[in-house]
Amino acid sequence: MTVTGHLDDTVHVPTEVKVTMKGSELTAKGPKGQVIRDFGHPKVKVSLKEDSVHVECEYPRVKEKALVGTYAAHIRNMIEGANHGFEYAMKVVYSHFPMKIVVKGEKFVIENFLGEKAPRSAVILEGAKVVVKGNEVFVTGSDLEKVSQTAANIERATKIRGFDPRVFQDGIYIVEKARRPK
Repeated sequence: MTVTGHLDDTVHVPTEVKVTMKGSELTAKGPKGQVIRDFGHPKVKVSLKEDSVHVECEYPRVKEKALVGTYAAHIRNMIEGANHGFEYAMKVVYSHFPMKIVVKGEKFVIENFLGEKAPRSAVILEGAKVVVKGNEVFVTGSDLEKVSQTAANIERATKIRGFDPRVFQDGIYIVEKARRPK
């Protein structure tokens, strides 16, 4: 992997996914959707060769070495998301007041949380889809970052302030992260 003054990481692209590059912007298109990301950096180069994506750097320093690995991981996540997608499973927990949760367009609305009159809401990022099934919430999509940020927004919307969290354990919590959808 490491040759004197040269660092290279290769990511294999499966036949179901089509990867294209325009400038420094990489696009992965597959059966579950499309993921676009910009990989612009003066020293780290991303290039396409046959059925793989190469991330390389000439004479890397510590930060560039780390960036090569980070870019390769992002590209693997893009390919996995375009091919299979990602899903976060969340669980609605309440013991004092039953929550009413509903998806309204780009907002996830939580009503009657701890008996509050005003509803709480969380932003659903573009590209993420939220489905409510009873006391379970599923966040799915092809872009891992948008799916995980949407799940974090929902979890953060039910953060309890002013109460003892050991007693008041009500909320919506992430149960399973970044799995393949069933």
